[in-house]
Amino acid sequence: MMGNTNTAPLARFKAGNVTAAMWENKIGKDTILKASVQKRFQDREGNWKSSNSFARNEIPLAIYCLSKAFEKIVEQQNEQAKQEKEDVYE
Repeated sequence: MMGNTNTAPLARFKAGNVTAAMWENKIGKDTILKASVQKRFQDREGNWKSSNSFARNEIPLAIYCLSKAFEKIVEQQNEQAKQEKEDVYE
């Protein structure tokens, strides 16, 4: 969970069996947004597992999910910067 005090991600992005999650990480007064990516699969016994290793055909899915997470992080940072600018002028 990337050192996060929150137990749930801020957002999830899914493509096939690949998921990226967006996390908030507080460092002092600052908040840093991060992303993690994983795939879910069933082993031979039918148990669900997670992995951070991707086959050739799964790489585009991971890229897609991470791209969506990146878009959301930039969007939130832009909103935060806009809000901070508005606060200064009030």
